[in-house]
Amino acid sequence: MQLDHITIRTRNLVATRDFFLSVFDLEERNRPRTIQRIPGHWLYADDQPIIHLIGSHGHGIDGAAEAFDHVGLRLKGYTTFREKLDLLGIRYSPMDLPEINERRLFFRTPCGPLLEAVFSEPSPD
Repeated sequence: MQLDHITIRTRNLVATRDFFLSVFDLEERNRPRTIQRIPGHWLYADDQPIIHLIGSHGHGIDGAAEAFDHVGLRLKGYTTFREKLDLLGIRYSPMDLPEINERRLFFRTPCGPLLEAVFSEPSPD
């Protein structure tokens, strides 16, 4: 397992994007079509989209304009991991991104933080 990405919710997408681009010399690239309905940006280091930004109109925790939304963990074995979540009774939401050959499972820890399991596997036909 390795850290895949961090997602940050922000009320100011432009300023937050510009901050990460300038401070860390990242590069913005297009996001998969499946998620383009959600306002946001993917920022890349080398060939990896390590920071995902999502637009938010809420006030966040303690009135903060930004908050960490979720952490993505890269794993192997989509079917086996999904079966394990089923066996453990952990509810999840799947998302397939066929244009980048990835499958994802979103689920929460017992106290609420959101996790995203990312698999480099094509979705079935």
